[in-house]
Amino acid sequence: MRHLRLLIPVLAGLAAALGQAPWGLWWLALPAFAVGVRACAQARFPALAGLAFGVGYFGLALVWITEPFLVDPEVTAWLAPVALIGICLGFGLLWALAVSLGARYLGGALGVAVAIAGVELTRSYILTGFPWALPGHVLIASPALPSASVLGAHGLGLAVLVGAGLVAMLRPVPVAAGIVLWAAPLVMGAALSPAPEGGGPVIRLVQPNAPQHLKWDPDWIGTFWRRGIEETAAADTIGPPAMTLWPETALPALLRRSQDIRPILAAASGGQPVMIGAQRIDDTGAPRNTLVLLTGPEGEIAARYDKHRLVPFGEFLPFPDLFAAMGFGPLAAQLAGTYRAGVGPVLINVPGVGRVLPMICYEAIFPQDVRAVSRDAPHPRAIFHLTNDAWFGTRIGPWQHLALARLRAAESGLPVMRAANTGMSAVIDARGKVLARLPLGEAGHLDAALPPALPPTPYLATGDWPALAVIGLLAALLGVRKRLKRPATRRSENYGVPTAS
Repeated sequence: MRHLRLLIPVLAGLAAALGQAPWGLWWLALPAFAVGVRACAQARFPALAGLAFGVGYFGLALVWITEPFLVDPEVTAWLAPVALIGICLGFGLLWALAVSLGARYLGGALGVAVAIAGVELTRSYILTGFPWALPGHVLIASPALPSASVLGAHGLGLAVLVGAGLVAMLRPVPVAAGIVLWAAPLVMGAALSPAPEGGGPVIRLVQPNAPQHLKWDPDWIGTFWRRGIEETAAADTIGPPAMTLWPETALPALLRRSQDIRPILAAASGGQPVMIGAQRIDDTGAPRNTLVLLTGPEGEIAARYDKHRLVPFGEFLPFPDLFAAMGFGPLAAQLAGTYRAGVGPVLINVPGVGRVLPMICYEAIFPQDVRAVSRDAPHPRAIFHLTNDAWFGTRIGPWQHLALARLRAAESGLPVMRAANTGMSAVIDARGKVLARLPLGEAGHLDAALPPALPPTPYLATGDWPALAVIGLLAALLGVRKRLKRPATRRSENYGVPTAS
C-alpha cells in the first residue's frame, strides 16, 4: 500500500506536465501541482515522494530529449532512454532535495511548494542553466502570459507553486488565498493593454524544411539550398520585404568558402539585407555557430554574431575533466559537439529595420540575455530568432521552443521574428501572441510587417530578483513559524532532564 502511494505524486507530476506545450492544459496543471505538493508534504519519506513527483513531471515534459539521439539511430538510438532516464532522475533528485528540505525546515505543503520554487530558480542559473519546463511555463498558454512583463517566468512559477501549496492545505482560508493567487496573473494578463498595432517594415521568414538526417547529406544539400533561394525570390504579397531571415546553419558552405554563393542569395533577395545562420572556422581553427547579416548585390558580410550559449553535449562538452576522471571521457567527447562559444549577446543594426537582438536556437530560453543588452544599450526594435528545431522531432520539442520564444516576447515587450528550419517559423507580437506562423514540417516563406515594440518592461528592470526575494522571505517566515510551533521537550522540574512522553 505504501508503494501505491507513490503513484499519487507520479500521476500528479504527469498531469502537471500537461500544462506545458503542446498540450497547454494549464487549468489541469494548477490543481495537479496542488495534489503533488500535498502528497509530498504528507509522505512518510518526503524525498522519495519528491523524486516520484519530479520524475513524473519531467518524464513527460522533457520526453523530447530522446529525439536528437534518433537522428542517426544506428549509432546513438541506444542512448535515447539513457538520456531520458538521466534527465528525469537528475531533475527529480533536485525536487527530492527541495521536498526533503521544505518538509523538514519549513513545514507543510506551503513549505514544500516554496522549496520547489527555490530549486527551480536555482536550476535556471547554476552550471550552464536550463530554464526549460519550469512550473511557471504552464501559464504560457493561458491569459496570464502578458503578466510575464512584470513577473517573469519565476514570478509566474511562484503564483503556480505557492498557490498550489495553499490549496493543498485543504482549509477554507488557505484554499481561498491559493485560488486568488492562481487568479492574480490571469487577471493581470487580461488587464494589461494589448500589444500596439501598426505595420513596420516587411520581414520575410524562410523555412527550407531540411530534416536533420538529410540536412548535410551531399545528395540533398543543393536541394535545400535551392528551395530556400526560391522562397527568398518568391513574389511578395503585402509589399516588398525590407529584409529576409533564414534559419540557423542554413548557409550550405563554411563562411570563408561562401564567396560564390552569397551573391546568389543577394540576387534572390533583390539586394535587400539577409540574415542567415552559418558555420565558420575562426582564426584559431575553432568552429563557430554563427549568423551573418549580408548586404549589397554581392552579399557582403555587414555584421556577424557567434552563438554564445551552446547546448551541453550537443555543441560542446561540459566538465571534460570530470568525465575523464570517471572514465567516460572518450565517449562523452564523441557525443559532444566542438563549437566554441561567442562573447555574449549583441545588437545588430539592420538597414531599414533598426537595432535587433539576434538569438540562435537554444539562446531563446534565457531571459537574462535580453536584460543584458537592454541595460547597456537603447531598447532593441525586436528579437530575431534563428533556429533549427529539426533536432527536436515533430511532436513536443518544437512546440515548447516556440512557447519559450513567446515568453521572451511577453517578458521584454519585444516582438519576435522567428525563422525555423523545419518549423515553426512565426511572427510574435510584444505581448507573446502568435500573429502568424508556418506549419511544422513544410517548406515555405512568410511575409509579415514587423510588429511594434512596447517600452522596456518592469521585468527587464528587475529580472528575477523579486522572485528570489519573495522565496527567501517566505522561507524565512515559514522556518520561524515551524520553530515556534515545535513542541517543547518536557523536562524534569528538578533536573532539567528530558522525560518520555
